[in-house]
Amino acid sequence: MLKLFFRLISFLSWSFFLINTAIAASPNIVLILADDLGFTDTAPYGGEIETPNISRLADEGLVFTNYHTAALCSPTRAMLMTGVDSHRNGVPNIPEALPPDQAEHEHYKGTLNHNVITIATLLRDAGYHTYLTGKWHLGKTPDLLPSRRGFERTVTMADSGADNWEKKTFLPMYKKADWFADGKEIDLPDDFYSSEFYIDKAIEFIDSNIKDKKPFFSYIPFQAVHIPVQAPREFTDKYMGNYDEGWGKLRGKRFERAKAKNIVPDGTGMVTMSTTVDWDSLSKSEKRYESKKMAVYAGMVDAMDHHIGRLITYLKETGQYDNTVFIFTSDNGAEPSDAFDGPVWQNLYLKLWQKAKGYNRDYETLGIRGSYINMGPSFASAAASPLAEYKFWAGEGGMRVPLIISGKGIAEKGKFTNAFAYVTEIPATILELAGMTPPQGEYQGRRVEPMIGKSLLPLTNGDADRVYSEDETVGYELSGNAALFQGDYKIVLNRGPVGDSQWHLFNIVTDPGETDDLKKKMPEKFTAMMEAYRRYAADNNVLPVPDNYDQHMQCRKYAIRTQLRAQIPYYIAGILILAGLFFIKRRIK
Repeated sequence: MLKLFFRLISFLSWSFFLINTAIAASPNIVLILADDLGFTDTAPYGGEIETPNISRLADEGLVFTNYHTAALCSPTRAMLMTGVDSHRNGVPNIPEALPPDQAEHEHYKGTLNHNVITIATLLRDAGYHTYLTGKWHLGKTPDLLPSRRGFERTVTMADSGADNWEKKTFLPMYKKADWFADGKEIDLPDDFYSSEFYIDKAIEFIDSNIKDKKPFFSYIPFQAVHIPVQAPREFTDKYMGNYDEGWGKLRGKRFERAKAKNIVPDGTGMVTMSTTVDWDSLSKSEKRYESKKMAVYAGMVDAMDHHIGRLITYLKETGQYDNTVFIFTSDNGAEPSDAFDGPVWQNLYLKLWQKAKGYNRDYETLGIRGSYINMGPSFASAAASPLAEYKFWAGEGGMRVPLIISGKGIAEKGKFTNAFAYVTEIPATILELAGMTPPQGEYQGRRVEPMIGKSLLPLTNGDADRVYSEDETVGYELSGNAALFQGDYKIVLNRGPVGDSQWHLFNIVTDPGETDDLKKKMPEKFTAMMEAYRRYAADNNVLPVPDNYDQHMQCRKYAIRTQLRAQIPYYIAGILILAGLFFIKRRIK
């Protein structure tokens, strides 16, 4: 019996040694998520903005030119964390934009439900250190914060956006900017700038456990370049005057560079967006103002790249770089929201709110502390060049974004792939990098939604030229805008005011600009794909939106309701004070 006991101890010790050795040999994984980054904003994709560190990752990895996300932040982030379709993980839309009749349903809450397992939980349970430094927007009650969803250390902004210079909200839909560290509310340092702060914290977390030799998973979702667009003056100054020719010329120049780099095929067509204003119709002062806004936008991208470079330098100096895989991408396409594109009374309310919060739109201070910039649809169309549409819509400009996988074990270095890929592929890829298999329907004795994505490692290893067969489909829906992908083809519907609320068929490999509708030329293909979409919508319980639904209007209504509810006690107190003064005045008389 004693001999058996010692054998058992020896076996357990040896197993523990092997497990820890395997863990130590696993690569570090850095997942970098930009916010609202356009398809051609960075240099590897044909952009004019200086992004040497992102370019370095591209040179040391595989660049994806046909990768897609949801066209809005939270649905993408939820799928990125779980590998589960957004209609099953609880986040088919941001909670602020859900129409009331949808929000009544359990799977339409806009927060990450507990029927899914995050990759952070899986990696942590396998022995990884797990860190998050950046935007979350998947829920901010204690049970929904990233500190309870598998992340060991966190510093996070939990809302859809916030100021980049101070602890201040960016829209009246929030009473305050919700910042948390390890689950507790925090204040921000006086010298805070979001991109710098996130990398500071990422380095701090990684360094705190460097001695135990365990691998880490560092998720860094930047605020750049979400509104308000803000950048340190030294970054903005580099681009002053670069955009004086306007958005049309910029869209064209990026298109030509993208073709030259084989990001899009040479025969690609490009539509002129109906929402793009004629640059020549602007006054001289308006052109000057718009040009500087774009310079600030470029500066914000440049600043993000600069701080990514600081992380790379740290990892090299500490001997961790050669054992690290980097995944760089964006949550959706470029942001087209205009400053004041709503009804007059809403615009007035927003202007008064911004003034009360200390925001200004002055030319001299654009981008620095206190400044507030929306890029608008015209420059958004340039950021998405040569694609159609942008954030919110299901056109390629809203869904097709950069993806670079770089670093340890990536055989295809400095190469491009035009293979179709979707956001649910990222979790499967990360788990395979860590030597793990995604759970399929059960985890630690409880039922969970199975992950649906495919690992992209066959592409990065050069073992395959696509991960989806010609027959497999991927469905998508957001706010009534919808798409289905199959092989090289895509059917797509975009609601107004940008779309025509009709289904179209495109070959997005030969025609990524979505200029040649094949619906009438290929009726059988179109019919089969429509039937596949109907199955997708039924299988995932996709709910219809009301006929009069407008996502931007819904957000504005949500914001005003939030502020009115917050101000009601003050209104009541004011009325009572006035009534009291009136009563006292009457008594004195």
